Amino acid sequence: MRALLGVLVCSLSVLSVHGLYSAGDDVIELTPSNFNREVIQSDSIWLVEFYAPWCGHCKTLAPEWKKAASALKGIVKVGAVDANQHNSLGGQYGVQGFPTIKIFGANKHKPEEYQGGRSSQAIVDAALNALRSLVKDRLSGKSRGSDYGRQSGGSSTGNKKDVVELTDDNFDRNVLDSDNVWMVEFFAPWCGHCKNLEPEWTAAATEVNEQTKGKVKLGAVDATVHQGLASRYGIRGFPTIKIFRKGEEPEDYQGGRTRSDIIARALDLFSDNVTPPDLQEILNEDVLKKTCDDYQLCIIAVLPHILDTGASGRNGYLEVMMKMAEKYKKKMWGWLWTEAGAQMDLEASLGIGGFGYPAMAALNARKLKFALLKGSFSETGIHEFLRELSVGRGSTATVGGGALPKINSVEPWDGKDGELPLEDDIDLSDVDLDDFGKDEL
Repeated sequence: MRALLGVLVCSLSVLSVHGLYSAGDDVIELTPSNFNREVIQSDSIWLVEFYAPWCGHCKTLAPEWKKAASALKGIVKVGAVDANQHNSLGGQYGVQGFPTIKIFGANKHKPEEYQGGRSSQAIVDAALNALRSLVKDRLSGKSRGSDYGRQSGGSSTGNKKDVVELTDDNFDRNVLDSDNVWMVEFFAPWCGHCKNLEPEWTAAATEVNEQTKGKVKLGAVDATVHQGLASRYGIRGFPTIKIFRKGEEPEDYQGGRTRSDIIARALDLFSDNVTPPDLQEILNEDVLKKTCDDYQLCIIAVLPHILDTGASGRNGYLEVMMKMAEKYKKKMWGWLWTEAGAQMDLEASLGIGGFGYPAMAALNARKLKFALLKGSFSETGIHEFLRELSVGRGSTATVGGGALPKINSVEPWDGKDGELPLEDDIDLSDVDLDDFGKDEL
C-alpha cells in the first residue's frame, strides 16, 4: 500500500509540472486537436496565452490569468496553450517567448498581440475593449465574412489555386521529381468526409504556402478519375492523405482533419526539411534589410578586424556561426556578420563595443529589439545564448535611435589575410639634419 501511495504521489508530482492549469479552472486548455474547433470557428472573443510550464513569468501570470478567466466567464473565452508541448501551434502564431498572449477577435486568422499589464484587471480591460470593438463593428454593418470563412458553412478562407490538382500525367513531375515536400489528398467527389475536408484543406494550403514560401505544397487527386495513381499507392478509402518527400517512400498522414492540424503537420515537415540559412556578410543596406525583413530574428556577429585574426582566425569564427545556423535552422533565423569598424552605426545601435570582439546580437527588426551575447563566442556560448532567447528568458533592449541604422557599402572579404597599408617613402637626401631645430634654439 505504501509503495502504491508512493507511485501515486510520484505520478501527481510529474503531472503538476506538465501544465499550469487544471480542469477545475475556467481557463480552457487548447491543443492542436481542438484549437480550430474551439477558437477559429468560434463567434466569441478569445484571449489565448501561449506558455511553458517551466517559465517563471508564466507561473507568476497563472493566478492572474485564472482570475481573469473566472471574471470573464460567459462573456469572453480565456484559453491557454502549453507551447512547450505543442510547439507547432505556437510556431503557427509566431510565438517566440513566454508567456505570449493573443487576442482572437473578429478575424480569427489575424489575432492581435496583447501588450498590456499582467494583472487580472488589465487582462479583463483588454478583453472588454476587444468585445466593445466587435459589437461596434457589427452595429455598423461590418462583419468578418469577407476575410473569414466559417468551416461549418463549407466556405474557405483559402485560395483554391493553392491546392494543386494532380493527375496521372503530372504527378511524377510535380511531386516525385520535386525538392519540395508534398501532402496529397486522394478523394472521391461523392465522399461526404471529402466534402467536409475540402474547405479545411483549401484554407490550410493557402496558409502553408505562405508560411513555408512554397516549400511544402498541398495537392489533391480525384481517385475516381485517376485510378492508376490510386492503385499505385494502395488507396482503399477516402479521403486518404499521403506525405511525399523526395527519395523516400510515401508516408500515411495520421493527424486530424482540421486546418489547424494540417498546418501544424506541414510546418513540422517544413522544419525537418529546411536547409540551413546562408551566412552573409553585411555589404550594404539591402543585405541587412532583406535578411531582417524575411526572418523573424537576425543573428548578427561583429568579428575582429582581419589584421587581428588573419584568415584562419576569421574562418574559425565563421565556422562556429555556420554550425549554429545548422543547429537552429528550424527557427528560420537570418545570419549575418561584419568586420569590426565597418558598420560603426550598427555597432552603436546594438550596444556592441563594450564587450570587445567578436560580439553577437540577436535583432528583431520588426519590434526594434535586440539582445547581446554576454558569454563566449563559441558553440557552447552561442547555443546557451540562443536557447535562452528562444524560450523567452533573454534580456532585450531597444535599438538605439529607434530605427535601423545607416549601413555603409563595403567590399566583400576576399578570404585572404589582411595587409597593412603601404606608407609613402620619404626622400630625406635633401634635408640638412645639422640645421634641424636651429631655428627653435
